[in-house]
Amino acid sequence: MTRTLALALVLLHPLVAHAQDSDKRIFGIIPNYRTVPTMKDYQPISASEKFRLAKDDALDRGTFVLAALFGAEGQLTDATPEFGSGLRAYAKYSGASLADWMIGDYMTEAIYPSLLHQDPRYFRRAEGSGWSRFEYSVGQIVLTHGDGGKTQFNVSELLGNATAVGVANAYYPGSHKLSANLSKLAIQLAVDAAANVLKEFAPDLTK
Repeated sequence: MTRTLALALVLLHPLVAHAQDSDKRIFGIIPNYRTVPTMKDYQPISASEKFRLAKDDALDRGTFVLAALFGAEGQLTDATPEFGSGLRAYAKYSGASLADWMIGDYMTEAIYPSLLHQDPRYFRRAEGSGWSRFEYSVGQIVLTHGDGGKTQFNVSELLGNATAVGVANAYYPGSHKLSANLSKLAIQLAVDAAANVLKEFAPDLTK
C-alpha cells in the first residue's frame, strides 16, 4: 500500500468524525487550521501568525495519529529495512514519520512563507462545478497568494517540502540517492494536493 493510498483510506473514514472538531480537523483527524472559507475581503497575516499556524498543525493530536499510521505502513512495507523489526522498529518508523510531518509543516507554513512573503493558507473556492473546484484545489500546490493577495508560484510549497526531504536524510538510514529524494518529494506533494482536495470538499459533506 502506498503512502498516498494509506492516507486516502484514513481521511475518507467517516466514523472518526466529530462535529465539535469540524473547524479544526477534517473527519476528526486531519489538522485544518489554515483553511479560509473565501478570498473575499482578503487580509494578509503576519510572520508570527504563520508560525502559529505551523505550530497548531504540527502539534495537533491528528498529526500524531497520522505519524503512527504512516509508521505502521512504513513497517508493513519494510520501507526502511535498517530500522529492523518489532516494536523498536515501529517506534523508529513512527518517530521519523512524526518528524517528517512537523518539519514539513514549519517549512511550508512558516519559514519559507515568512521569508518569501507568501500566504500559507488554503482559500476555498466553494462554488462552481466539482471539476473546476478539484482543479483549483490541486492547483494550489503550484499557485498560491503573496501577502498582497496576488497569485504567485508556490515557491514555499516546493522549497519547503524539498528542504524537509533533505533534512530527513539525517534521520533515515541507508543510501540517499537523488532519485529516492525526488520520489519522496513527489509523494509529499501528492499528499498535500490530496489534503487540499479534502479541504475544498469536506465541508460540503457536513452540510
